[in-house]
Amino acid sequence: MGVAYHANYFIWFEVARCEVLRTLGESYRDLEGKGVMLPVIEAHCHFNESAQYDDELEISTTVSLLSPVRIEFNYTIIRGSDEISLAFGRTVHAAIGLDGRPHRLPVNIQEVLA
Repeated sequence: MGVAYHANYFIWFEVARCEVLRTLGESYRDLEGKGVMLPVIEAHCHFNESAQYDDELEISTTVSLLSPVRIEFNYTIIRGSDEISLAFGRTVHAAIGLDGRPHRLPVNIQEVLA
């Protein structure tokens, strides 16, 4: 059909999320090294238009702290050639420890988002 597969949007969200964490001073790998994981507990995507194969896309991402153990990311995917918003979405993540129980986000992340 010449359009990007719908599940790819969630992969693009993940890439953007990892980049945002890096700009906040903690890569996802660093978080896991400290025993904090961020599984997705909610995901949503609203499609306005389809991305076509070979489109250059820009993903705008914002993040907010919902609690010391919950974080939300909001995404907008824009096609670079015409600046049209193709999709927007959000993911909510629980911070958990290696034991699977809730774990506070690192203080530096909480402070940046407060």
